Amino acid sequence: MINMVEYEIIEAKEIKFGRNNFIEVARKKAISEEGENEFISISRGYYLEDGSKKWKASIALPMDQEKRDEIADLIKNL
Repeated sequence: MINMVEYEIIEAKEIKFGRNNFIEVARKKAISEEGENEFISISRGYYLEDGSKKWKASIALPMDQEKRDEIADLIKNL
């Protein structure tokens, strides 16, 4: 049996860089028969000629504030 998961974007912000690249940081919710799970998604992508978005890679981060602070500190201090 395949468990279907739906993703809901709660809030998203975008940072453009380079010629047509972007990084999207979003708060999302995964919804399945087993329940719901919120997480932070960081995705890299680019714009197609028609202006639509294409994603290359994504990573999910925990909602735990302590872990998010630790990750932010690592990024700031690199």
